[in-house]
Amino acid sequence: MQSYRTAVTRLRHPVNVALHTNAPLGVRIANAVTGFMGSWTFIILQTVVVGVWVFGNIYLLSRPFDPYPFIFLNLAFSTQAAYAAPLILLASNQSAVRDRATLEHAAAEADDADQKDTDILARLTRIEALLAERGGSKG
Repeated sequence: MQSYRTAVTRLRHPVNVALHTNAPLGVRIANAVTGFMGSWTFIILQTVVVGVWVFGNIYLLSRPFDPYPFIFLNLAFSTQAAYAAPLILLASNQSAVRDRATLEHAAAEADDADQKDTDILARLTRIEALLAERGGSKG
């Protein structure tokens, strides 16, 4: 898993950099956890752990600590889900904030571009008028 600082330096959009730089610790933790839980690494790791758990409790242990129907394993999954759900919601809310800020930034940039285009068009109109005056006075 990449470090937080590496993730921030890979961001290109100024809104994303600002949001990651100014993010509270809870948001950064939620983003890191949900980023890991949504990865293939987590899926494969959890699959291996569950497989070892089940195989070990059925075949390898003479006195299994969590015999079938694996109540302790179910408790572990329930606890994981209880913590994952709010973290996912927190990360989703942060994503919505980032999207809104990105759209506002893009709208501001578009307004600036429109203003620059208007200024350029006004200058071109003045230049055309000057050229028309000079061309008209010579002819």
